[in-house]
Amino acid sequence: MDRRSLIKHAGIAGVLAAGAAPAVHAQAAIRWRLASSFPKALDTIYGAAEVFAKKVGEMSGGKFSVSVHPGGELMPAFGVVDGVQEGTVECAHTAPYYFFGKDDTFALDCAIPFGLNSRQMTAWMYEGNGMKLMREFYEGYNIVNFPMGNTGAQMGGWYRKEIKSLADIQGLKMRIGGFAGKVLTTMGGVPQNIPGGEIYQALEKGTIDATEWVGPYDDQKLGFNKVAPNYYYPGWWEGGPQLSLYINNKAYAALSPENKAIVECAAAIAHTTMQAKYDALNPGALKQLVASGTKVLPFPKAVMDAAFKNSMALYSDISSKNAKWKKIYDDYSAFRKDQNLWFRFTEAQFDRYMQSASL
Repeated sequence: MDRRSLIKHAGIAGVLAAGAAPAVHAQAAIRWRLASSFPKALDTIYGAAEVFAKKVGEMSGGKFSVSVHPGGELMPAFGVVDGVQEGTVECAHTAPYYFFGKDDTFALDCAIPFGLNSRQMTAWMYEGNGMKLMREFYEGYNIVNFPMGNTGAQMGGWYRKEIKSLADIQGLKMRIGGFAGKVLTTMGGVPQNIPGGEIYQALEKGTIDATEWVGPYDDQKLGFNKVAPNYYYPGWWEGGPQLSLYINNKAYAALSPENKAIVECAAAIAHTTMQAKYDALNPGALKQLVASGTKVLPFPKAVMDAAFKNSMALYSDISSKNAKWKKIYDDYSAFRKDQNLWFRFTEAQFDRYMQSASL
């Protein structure tokens, strides 16, 4: 008698007696909460967490669910590291450089001025030593990290007045994300760390003189062009800012190998989806902004040169004081050097030609 016939005719009791029952593993449903650092209105950057949650649910057949909560709903936008570290929530989605005040090393998991571009950052994390080194660092915060999104190179922000020289940076009150504020300070600017959902009001009221966020698509949604007409490029402090999924180490350790693989794969899908959306949506938004009167301007070379020089000096200074930073930055900077040598002959040359060609 074959197995199907045995089950049909003998019933469960007979099957058990015959020792022919298939293995049944009852697995309790998993319910996680994810705290985002971003407002729900930003469908690209906030949306990466929703992509992650959707894929976790699909790959687990609904047995593993993740609810996504915008900044301020479960905890402050900048409170997610503490929330994950303490186990208040199982996971969070954020920009690591927001937390440079805890340790400058956080910024290396996101972006530093004149750092890696998005492709180089992904290469360092997945095929270089980035993931290993950052995992070692995050052990001190009870966090397991995964790359989960990248915006690509960003714009340099919105300014009430034009930036014609270094003198225009003096006293400039600018909302600028995390670590880049250190460099702005050396140039005479006054950095402000303000969550995305609060920037427009600050710019409108004149509490700040300028702001950077991401790029045309998000910036247009936030309406910055209505109160600051000058849009500068490039965002020298964010050549390839990576977002991260932070998971409480105990919550992660409690997962089965299958569910750990689901988390890893879902984060990777969200990682690529975010930049794909930005690259697809930014061109149209930029055209609309220009049509509405926005002036798109390059930073003066003197500003770029001063920012670069001061950034390199800052990294040297931090390396002399922070062993955790130095260990990771030494590897990061060596990887950056080799990547720029390679990109110089391939990506950069190809891009320059294509952007000058008449299509």
